[in-house]
This record gives sequence, C-alpha cells and structure tokens, in this order.
Amino acid sequence: MRRSKYWMAALGAAVLVTTALAGCTGSASTQTIKETQSAKGGQESKETVSGDTSAAAEETKNVNDDGTVNNPEQVAVDANKLVMWSLFSGGDGGFMSKMIEDYNSTAPTKQVQSIMLVWADYYTKLQTAVAAGKGPDIGISHASSLPQLVEDGVVQPITSYLKEQGVDLSQHYSQASIDAVTFDGEVYAIPLDTHAEIMYFNKSILEKAGVALNGTGGVDIQSADDFYAVCDKIKAVIPEDGSTIALTNNGDDPYRLWWAVYFQMGGTPIVSDDGKKVTLDKDKAVKAAEFVKGLYDKGYVREGIDDHQKFFQSGKAGICIGGTWAVGAFEQTDNLSFVPMPFPKLFDTDNCWADSHTFILPVKKARSEADSKAAVEFMVSASMNGGTTWAGSGQIPACREVLASEEYKSLPYRSSYMSEVEKAVLPAKVSTFNGMKKGMIDSLDTIWTGKGDAASGVDALYDELESNLP
Repeated sequence: MRRSKYWMAALGAAVLVTTALAGCTGSASTQTIKETQSAKGGQESKETVSGDTSAAAEETKNVNDDGTVNNPEQVAVDANKLVMWSLFSGGDGGFMSKMIEDYNSTAPTKQVQSIMLVWADYYTKLQTAVAAGKGPDIGISHASSLPQLVEDGVVQPITSYLKEQGVDLSQHYSQASIDAVTFDGEVYAIPLDTHAEIMYFNKSILEKAGVALNGTGGVDIQSADDFYAVCDKIKAVIPEDGSTIALTNNGDDPYRLWWAVYFQMGGTPIVSDDGKKVTLDKDKAVKAAEFVKGLYDKGYVREGIDDHQKFFQSGKAGICIGGTWAVGAFEQTDNLSFVPMPFPKLFDTDNCWADSHTFILPVKKARSEADSKAAVEFMVSASMNGGTTWAGSGQIPACREVLASEEYKSLPYRSSYMSEVEKAVLPAKVSTFNGMKKGMIDSLDTIWTGKGDAASGVDALYDELESNLP
C-alpha cells in the first residue's frame, strides 16, 4: 500500500493535485444518450427508410433510464468515428459528453462517439469484448484497475504514439502520475484526474441545527466525538423522511468510509507492495468497521437509501459522504445550498480514500494504425485541453497547465478539497486488487446490513484477501 506521496501525490497532477462502483455512480446526464443516438448518423436513417425498425426498437430496450447501455456492442456506431466506452454514469457523465462534443467541434483527425456502460458491468464487458475482438477504440480505467488490465493484455502501450506526436508527458504531468500509468518502461494510459471521498453539508440544515461554518467555509470536526456532536444537532432537526447522513448500507461508499477510518486509526497496508502477502491489521479493521456500523446503529443513516447522492440532492439529508464527482451535479441542483469539505480527521492520522481515472487504448486488431494514432490524439487533448471542463464535474484534473489556469482557479469549491491528495491512501499497484476489493466489499456489507458482527465480517474479509493472492 502506498500513501499518496509515493504514487498518488501526483496521480491527480502537480503540486496539490489530486475522479468504480467507483468514482462515478449517481444520476447520469441525458446528453450522453443524445450524443450516442445522434452519432448513429446515416445507419439509423437507412434503417428507417427501409422500414426496418426492429433494430431501433431493440436498441431502445438496450438503453436504461440513466443513459447507460446494457450491451454496448448492440449500439449502432458511426464508422467514421472512434468509439469510446465510458463508465461515467454519475454527475460527471455530462461533463465527459461536453468534452467530447468540444473535441469533435475542432475538426480533429477523427471524431469520437461515446457509449456509456452500466458501471457495475464496465470492466467485465470491456475484458470480454476485447477478448472477442469487439472492444472500443478508447476506454477508461481507474488507476487501481490498470495493473490488471495490463497484465491481462486488455490495453496496449501508447509510448510510440506519444513519441511520434511529440508529446512528452513529463512536461505536463508529475512523475508520480506517469509512474502510475507506466509498466516495464511502457506508458499504457493518459492520466485524467484524481477523485476522493469527501464530505458535503446542507447549509440550510446546518443553520437550522445551529452548526456554524468556520473561516474556511467548512465545519469544525477534529475527532469522532466532534463528528457525533454535529450529527446529533442535525438529527434533531431532520424530518421523519430525512437522514442525518446520506449513505447507502452496502457497496462502495461505506467501504470507502471504512477504508478512510481504518487508515486514520493507523492501519497497516492491506497487502504488501508485491501483492503476495496480506498485511491487514485485523484489530484496527474491526474497530474501523464498528465505527462505520455505529453510524447506522445511532440512527444517523436512514434505512433504504439506494442512491445517497440523489437523496442529498433532495434536500433531506444534512451530510453526504461521497465522491468529488458529485460537486458538479450538486451545483446544478435547484434549491440545494451545500458546502463541500475534505474528509475530516476523526482519529489519529488525516487520511482518506481516493482513486484516479485514466484514458486507455484497448487492444483491437481491427483498428488501423491511423485510428490508433487518432485515439491517442483524443486522449491527450481531452486530458489537457478538456481538463477545465472535466473539473466542472468536481474531479481534480491531472494536467499541470489546467491546474495552473485562471479558469480552473475561478471555479468555486474546488480548492476546498485539494488537500485530499496529500491525505489519500491508495492500494498497492498489483493486478489482484480488483478481486480483493470485491471480496472486501462483500464481506463488509454483511456488517452494515446486520447479517454479521464486525469481527466475523473482517475475518471473512481477510479470507477473501488471502484467496486472491497469487
């Protein structure tokens, strides 16, 4: 396990820097759907003219209410465009669509068509499609997932394309960012951002609860007791259909909360840097789980919250523990007065959960060299030239020039949680982490849902970790 200063401190880019069931769940923008549908171009027109509407009907069934698709291979694509698969079905989806729209308007070598997959299915479908020779031209990978994709041969190196295009990553990204996407001397991805789990407060509810903001616009919380005190004040003014904290009782978000608390308690790395040994501190893991479970037991979290981001947007929660990617969505929510702040220090050390998004070039034998070059052109441009647009989602851009720009600095809120990069703890750079993560979440879910106590849940978690060792 490396703390941010080792390969995260710049995963999100220079100096302060720091975007999965990961950083990307929530309500999706309809813009992605509209873009996907309009990108069908002539093919859809031909089907309509010929009277063959069955394909269009099937595709309509393939699209979910949030704009994601269940079977990306069934989406009609424009042969004159590069196809990109994304997992941005959260508040960040619309911003990615805008980045692609802006890029397409610049008359690039080749335009891009985006298809948004169901987040939970993304990596499985990507690996399956690549193996079948039906993968996309461009993809997205979390930095934590990249080692497995590289080892499994799902992505191809882009070093030669960058050299041919005269792109020196060291001029635009920190060395730590570059190291995170480099394997055996080859670059396999372009850094896009870093995203972290932070804390949001409903300002109107804080006012009713008598909780004042401090000089930096946040809430003074320096310990678990401080946090409990704030929660108790909010709980006293929350309506019956509300919740002190907007949080699900399963999945990634309580896991991310547990992760932050575990390391704040001084927990050791989950596994060794080479991924060959479990190094979890079980006692601290149990204590961290008991803290998280206590939030449910104390009645701070309402039962049955399926989408904590939407619940907070409804104005019925005083606090939301969620990702930076929600900032843009919250800003666009009518009548929601909120303030984001870094994840607070509740225990001994000031740590948080975080990850990063990168652009990848999936292996695809049918893709021409010209198209591969064009795909890398897009990846570089989207990260560098589209970084400020992407920052609108709440993510912290990876490109140094974006971070230094006045346009980025003028965005509200973003600077308030830039410190997360210094606090973040990422997993070891090993290919087995995704399997370990799934097992950890499944084991921890038994605790949050009351199916077992913290000790038994952590025992199961430990066993899952060991079962994923090479």
